[in-house]
Amino acid sequence: MAEALWLSQDNVQSLGITMGEVMAGVEEGWRLKGEGLVELPAKPGVHPRRDCYIHAMPCWIGGDIDAAGLKWVAGYPDNPAQRGLPYNTGLFILNDCETGLVKAVMDANWITTWRTGAASAIGARYLASPEASVLALIGLGTQGRINLRALVEALPNLKEVRLYDLFPAQVGSFLAEMEPLFPALAYRTCSSVEEVCAEADVVITCTPILAEPKRIVRSSWLKEDVLCIAVDYDSAFDADVMTGGEIFVCDDRNQYLWTQDHGVYFQAGYPREKEIYADMGEIVAGRKAPVRRGRRAALFMGIASHDVMTARTIYARARQAGVGTVVPL
Repeated sequence: MAEALWLSQDNVQSLGITMGEVMAGVEEGWRLKGEGLVELPAKPGVHPRRDCYIHAMPCWIGGDIDAAGLKWVAGYPDNPAQRGLPYNTGLFILNDCETGLVKAVMDANWITTWRTGAASAIGARYLASPEASVLALIGLGTQGRINLRALVEALPNLKEVRLYDLFPAQVGSFLAEMEPLFPALAYRTCSSVEEVCAEADVVITCTPILAEPKRIVRSSWLKEDVLCIAVDYDSAFDADVMTGGEIFVCDDRNQYLWTQDHGVYFQAGYPREKEIYADMGEIVAGRKAPVRRGRRAALFMGIASHDVMTARTIYARARQAGVGTVVPL
């Protein structure tokens, strides 16, 4: 009888997987994608409520990895404040590439959170100035926190973190969680978007993804040499931040352009195909050179290769540790 391993969020968290391990998997997945060894369709989705989505994210990674899976993930911006529920929820299914059978079904919330922070960190590793010392975080919820945990790994000279959130209460809870983890950092709470951007070497936006974005970050508030990373689609950075700098990079060229052509995102001045310098797979694989000077813009939608690589690590660790519940199929 065929069997699959069921892993809850508590099971996954209990495995003690580090940010460094997740980053290594994300980087390897990008490299293989850049080498043409990944099958990665653009993620289709449905949108049952305004500003909400439920996406299907399949992927096969070839080469020595040979792993395939699917994430079914929902993003509901009102969940935290109105319902006390996570913004993102979902399940990940890991398949056996030889037989097609399901090997595991696991919580996708931990995967989504950690691999998203890891992607920002790998982007910074290739695109940030080696001397970058000031990080600006706009949006201090789950993604703001995991992005700090990841950027500490990628920016060895990081000294100051500037903080801004539309809801001031988020600042206190952010500091209560993050200061004990990174006590050597200086934390500066800012009262405006302009203030948080001033003198920042890296600016990361982690705001809710909206169908009608506010785009609160102006190019005139940014340094000449700065890396801007959007974790929130086109919801925070003005279009000219993305188009008017040295380069624009996305996580996957095909997915970005497909989403632009088929949805409401990346309209009103956001980069078109000819304005894309590279996607991260091309950079990690060495097909395009990293750029670390001038204003660099990176937009990371989240791609399924990150999920497959992270789920693969989780599955191997869970089997080794005897964690999870084996269920018949």
